[in-house]
Amino acid sequence: MASQLISITVGSLNPVKIAAAQQAFSELFPDVHIECQGLYAPSGVNDQPMTASETRLGALNRVKFCQAHAKADYFLAMEGGVDMFEDGPATFAYIVIAHQDTFSVNRSASLPLPTQVYDALVAGEELGDVMDAMFNTVNVKQAGGAIGLLTNGVASRQSNYVQAIILAMAPLLHPARY
Repeated sequence: MASQLISITVGSLNPVKIAAAQQAFSELFPDVHIECQGLYAPSGVNDQPMTASETRLGALNRVKFCQAHAKADYFLAMEGGVDMFEDGPATFAYIVIAHQDTFSVNRSASLPLPTQVYDALVAGEELGDVMDAMFNTVNVKQAGGAIGLLTNGVASRQSNYVQAIILAMAPLLHPARY
């Protein structure tokens, strides 16, 4: 008997995002072979989205691009952004997953940001660059991210994405209940 296969196209070439999708689907479908590939997909928003709505739109645009340019069982995008909330600035990601004609949208946990970081983002810098300068790292966005740096390595960008992807899958795993 041939083993089952699930193919996924992730709207990014960032290895952290591809690995997060691979890990999340492997946890959800432990007896299925998961084939996960990245595809450069433009977000159509600013490089550093500064609102929740802009961040969500970027993820949605990436998924739609993937659907138009690739074949897969699932299309997935993660878009990191920041916003000023009632309790202060924070970074988070929007996750959009498409399966056939169904979309599921979810947001990751939020990481509070220091005011000086948020101020640099408002001035036009990108979060990864600001964090690299602050912590003397190189290309942290393709490693643990701001999350890893600000939690002393206890959490990571990938772990945050994995949880958000798994939760976003709930409507796709149980469509009759949604």
